[in-house]
Amino acid sequence: MTEKIGVLGCGWLGLPLAKQLVLDSHEVFGSTTSEDKLLQLKNEGIQPYQITLKPEKIHGNIQDFLSQIDVLIINVPPRLRGSSTESFIDKMVLLRQEIQKCGVAKVIFVSSTAVYGDLEGEVTEQTQTHPTNESGIQLVQSEMLFWDDPNIKTTIIRFGGLIGPDRHPVTMLAKKQELSNGNDPVNLIHLDDCIHMIQTILVNQYWGDIFNGVNPFHPSKNDYYSSEAAKRNLPLPPYQIDNTPSKAKVVISKNFLDKGHAFNTSIIS
Repeated sequence: MTEKIGVLGCGWLGLPLAKQLVLDSHEVFGSTTSEDKLLQLKNEGIQPYQITLKPEKIHGNIQDFLSQIDVLIINVPPRLRGSSTESFIDKMVLLRQEIQKCGVAKVIFVSSTAVYGDLEGEVTEQTQTHPTNESGIQLVQSEMLFWDDPNIKTTIIRFGGLIGPDRHPVTMLAKKQELSNGNDPVNLIHLDDCIHMIQTILVNQYWGDIFNGVNPFHPSKNDYYSSEAAKRNLPLPPYQIDNTPSKAKVVISKNFLDKGHAFNTSIIS
């Protein structure tokens, strides 16, 4: 089934996703905050829009963008770390108002496993969210903003740590002086599997669902990142290891796996 799909946020995940959706014969509309990127989107067969979400206003022709599409993929990270104090939920409130004006009926909201905070043990989609930082708190609020709207069929994907081309945490970990929690499990997902999950949702019309997006491979941080550092000839991350069993969360993509789907990357690297 081909549809007109809007990708709001053509960045590290959004651009390769939009390119794949073009290859899947969808008509794709993509947004970027950068004027310099508009030509790149056009050259990839993506109809380009320059749109910037702010807490007080949406800059760009958001109505023209939304009025063209059947499905909206919201791929806008909160970016609330460091000195940033912009309200993510205020941006999402404005976006939902614009969606309501033009009648887009289907939304995929890209969220994060940060909504589970510091929970311990196995975590599935049935686990109650328990955010512990501002980013996680505003993500939960934003999820519910769309989830509770009776006029929008919303599916939520909570991705774990994102890895892929030019993006791997081991490059930063190798520069650290001392690291704790080396026995804790990793909860990661490769870019290819992020795209695969979204394709699967679209093909199977999985609306009104919540999916955790985390590879089923959960080695300890020390084992995994030491192996990845060795592959790249980087210094081994200096984890402080003890014999205490980890109580950290292990995020399970139960919904996706129970529906009979698998991840394409057997080794997350």
